This record gives sequence, C-alpha cells and structure tokens, in this order.
Amino acid sequence: MSAEPEPGATVGPDGLRRCPWAGSTPEYRAYHDTEWGRPVHGDSAIFERITLEAFQSGLSWLTILRKRENFRAAFDRFDIEIIATYPDTARERLLADSGIVRNRAKIEATLANARAVARLLEAEGPGAFDRLVWSFAPQTSRVRPLRLADVPAMSPESRAMARELKRRGLSFVGPTTMYAAMQAMGVVDDHLAGCHVLAGS
Repeated sequence: MSAEPEPGATVGPDGLRRCPWAGSTPEYRAYHDTEWGRPVHGDSAIFERITLEAFQSGLSWLTILRKRENFRAAFDRFDIEIIATYPDTARERLLADSGIVRNRAKIEATLANARAVARLLEAEGPGAFDRLVWSFAPQTSRVRPLRLADVPAMSPESRAMARELKRRGLSFVGPTTMYAAMQAMGVVDDHLAGCHVLAGS
C-alpha cells in the first residue's frame, strides 16, 4: 500500500484552513495568521526577526515564540543602536536571564551583529538594513506550494543574503536560518495553497 500523500492546508479547530504546522497551539495559530509571510519593514524589526531565527536554531520555534516578549525586554526591544553600545557586563546579564535562551555563542553573535548593523546604518543611513535584506526578495513569481514538502529549506536568494551578511560581519546567518527569516519577514510567502491567510491578505 502506498503512503498517504502529505496533506496541504488543513482545517483547524476554529474551522479555518491553515498550513499544517500552524494548527497545534494557539501561539502558532496567532503567529501564522497575523505575522508569518507578511511584509516586515524597519531596521529594528528586521534585526529582531533575524536574531530570533538565530536563537531558534536547534530548538522549537514555539520555544522562541513563548519567550519572545522576554527577548524583547532583554534586548531593549531590539534597538540596534542601544545593543551596539552594550557594555561588556551585558553578556553576563543576558546569560543570567532565564526568560531567554541562554546560549553564550548566540548572545555574543547578537551583540556583534548589532555592532555590524550599526556600522551599516552609520555609513548608509536609516533604513539601510531594511533595504539590504529586501534586496534579496525573489524577482520572479513563484508557484504557490501545495504541501510542506514543496517548501524549500533554503533558496538561491537566502544563500546570497547569508553570504552578504557574513561579508558585513554578521554571524549565525546561514542560508537555512536566513530562509526562515525571509519567511518570517514576508520577503518570501510560503503559505500553502488553500490557506485562509491568502484569502484575507
């Protein structure tokens, strides 16, 4: 007997059809319905999404969603200029903060990344980080995915973005992490065909 094909958009407990990953918890449903795949702009907002995706690496995204407000408080609402000027004592403060993911390498990368982005903004002005990230949006139309198996883990654009961010001094910005960030920021829209978000967008 052949295996059942992976389902496309599935009906949730509220009767709405969603991407299958979004149906298991209220946090996932809210994030899927109001944020994922929708365009995000602003240097700090972009920095937040990229930072949270880096922290998610190796963990469940639900863990990050549930700690998101704690991350925002710990990192001054992801204000790039403030983070870029954190004193050395900030590392230990963050490592002691049980409300976030206490991973030394990721914390140090966030501080270094903020300094790298601050240099970009100083050189090119406000909005430069936003413009840089959005310059990697696909330039050709994409076929709407039917199933989760149709959604790639990375793309030529995410590889190019990862290379450019690394060149500018950022870390924890590999092509898979950057593709997830592109999804989170709406740089790509991978809602499955039949998902109710498409009808309401």
